[in-house]
Amino acid sequence: MRLSRYFLPVLKENPAEAQIVSHRLMLRAGMIKQQAAGIYSWLPLGFRVLKRIEQIVHEEQQRAGHIPVLMPTVQPADLWQESGRYNAYGPEMLRIKDRHERDMLYGPTNEEMITDIFRAHVSSYKNLPLTLYHIQWKFRDEVRPRFGVMRGREFLMKDGYNFDIDKPSALHAYNRHMVSYLRTYERMGLTAIPMRADSGPIGGDDTHEFLVLASTGESEVFYDDRVTALKLGQRDINYEDRDQVAAVCKEFTTLYARTDETHDETAFGEVPEEHRKVGRGIEVGQIFYFGTKYSEPMGATVQTADGAQVPVEMGSHGIGVSRLLGAIIEASHDDKGIIWPEGVTPFHCGIVNLKQGDAEADAACEQLYTALTQAGLEPLYDDTTERAGGKFATMDLIGLPWRITVGPRGLKNGVVELTSRRTGESEEMAPEAAVRKVVEIYAAHR
Repeated sequence: MRLSRYFLPVLKENPAEAQIVSHRLMLRAGMIKQQAAGIYSWLPLGFRVLKRIEQIVHEEQQRAGHIPVLMPTVQPADLWQESGRYNAYGPEMLRIKDRHERDMLYGPTNEEMITDIFRAHVSSYKNLPLTLYHIQWKFRDEVRPRFGVMRGREFLMKDGYNFDIDKPSALHAYNRHMVSYLRTYERMGLTAIPMRADSGPIGGDDTHEFLVLASTGESEVFYDDRVTALKLGQRDINYEDRDQVAAVCKEFTTLYARTDETHDETAFGEVPEEHRKVGRGIEVGQIFYFGTKYSEPMGATVQTADGAQVPVEMGSHGIGVSRLLGAIIEASHDDKGIIWPEGVTPFHCGIVNLKQGDAEADAACEQLYTALTQAGLEPLYDDTTERAGGKFATMDLIGLPWRITVGPRGLKNGVVELTSRRTGESEEMAPEAAVRKVVEIYAAHR
């Protein structure tokens, strides 16, 4: 991508309507445009990050053995009436009628629809276990949408649903999702802590939320700070090994970590005082086990080996894909702008030409651009005639993790400058060496 041909409507001033850092920086960096309260258009830069996040979610879901589908955004009301949730869900559900006066709704979630799909096509225990998921736009009519994509009315979400023959199998699916979510967030550069939570309108007794610590978080959280040091890293997880998966879950949920809704002051008091922390967190995902809450009333049963008909055990599991952009920015920014982790950056490297029109500088930038592209990376080349200060300010604002700066003075010595956005440290090296280093950095994130 060349900046002279790209659509990047950056703003120099802070938008008055933005109350938190992520909303302010997403507007300033030209990532989104508000179309109505809590509803946004995703502009090219924001859309690129959204697709990066979506791809990581897909890869980790499928690594765990989950199968992608796609369900419609508009659902018939009769499925929700069958489960008993149509009237219970509340005004957050957007209820509509089609031209034939049939009750419809814009789906806030898909438990009923996925159960209907399952009961139509699966009738035997031999087809279990089964986990289906999709990434789809949802709508919840928030009474007070705010904080940009953090609490919008329309949002992109991954929601998955497991079907199992018995409770132990369903709890293994629950654990499998927890591990896959931990890996997903780590790949995005986030520390997301699984916390015992309230199930809300989804229902069920077992549920964990994943929260990213941030002062702007809407949830008050109580935790043992040693939980923030836990990492999966490069562990080889066999998702079919129930004991191994359960052991990982135990490791990440034994230390105290709860939201205000489930906080237990007595249990919290047992945490050593030096590790006892109270803060705020941004919810970026939640997993539920709810047994036969939907399968029983909706007749989603299978035949067992001995011929009996039993309702399947179920759970649902969500990740706020669009919400994650805001959470990442809240966790990773400075006073100059966004600092994207390598796993989700819209472009892998920025190339800044300090003297556009200079034959030698232009040729060096073209060579860098070609070399990075041929290595499978996507650089953003600032080939505009903007002054150097303006170019650096834009690169800092949009937050690309690495920048290669090319100027006539450096080229006379055979070097360019490679700069880390996170640390601000710069190093002079030959253009070929800069390419090699950037390629090596990203090799660890694939």
